Amino acid sequence: MTIRRAACSCGQLHLTIEDEPVRISMCHCLECQRRTGAVISNQARFRREQVTGGGQATVWKRTAESGNALTFYFCPVCGSTVYWEGEGFPGYLAVAIGSFADPNFPAPTIAVWEESRHPWVSLPPDIPPKRVAKQA
Repeated sequence: MTIRRAACSCGQLHLTIEDEPVRISMCHCLECQRRTGAVISNQARFRREQVTGGGQATVWKRTAESGNALTFYFCPVCGSTVYWEGEGFPGYLAVAIGSFADPNFPAPTIAVWEESRHPWVSLPPDIPPKRVAKQA
């Protein structure tokens, strides 16, 4: 069984995850761009029972463009967003792929909120595209 560890920049907020993600995606929505400071957000979705965590988190909630509530958990020391959950996907957590600090982490297989995509960003060339204009 695969065991992965994700953590914030300072290591205070951390997760241990067993098994493979159920989905790996990139999001192009404007809110993810603002949250990350990058043109895309990359995340891996796991079933809640796959994830155990430690450390203190600050919580921030917002309503997504889909209308669903999202709850973000970030480190109060360094400010890194490590994971989040959305009411549109109950029982799952999304973990920021960068928090794994693993260059061998699998590539995204789906892109969502394509209408906000910067035209020079695309899925990796060896991944068959599965694109969703808007995430439900």
